[in-house]
Amino acid sequence: MLRRQVLIASLAAAYAAPALAAEEKLAAIAQYVDVTPVAVPILADGRIVNYVFVVMRVQLMPGVDPARWRAKEPYFRDALARLCNRISFTSPKDYVSVDAPRLAAAFYREAAAIGGRSVKAVTLMSQTPKQRLGLPPRVPRPPRAEIQP
Repeated sequence: MLRRQVLIASLAAAYAAPALAAEEKLAAIAQYVDVTPVAVPILADGRIVNYVFVVMRVQLMPGVDPARWRAKEPYFRDALARLCNRISFTSPKDYVSVDAPRLAAAFYREAAAIGGRSVKAVTLMSQTPKQRLGLPPRVPRPPRAEIQP
């Protein structure tokens, strides 16, 4: 009888450990807020030549309630849209992508203003151009900091 109880307890412990580890991993993975696609204008000589739709992920600190911050996703999206219309993030290589490191760094400052110490990092998840063909040739010029109407 005692052997059976010890065997059952050891089997339960063996199966419970991976389940607890998977639960902890799932909790760690779910610590983010995905910002729905925002259109980033791509400029050439101060004129819009394309749009790139970007999806950003705001990584949250451990122990933060992600559901609370997912409810604030419209605030993150609004900050991203305002940022992208204020500063040009045109890639130095082509007109079908954005300058990802610059965009992530700038959006991190905006997200930290909204989320405070709850924001751990910001990641560019995907970028999809509106058009791939018929764009003007890329002439290497320094990017303009402000969008000129």
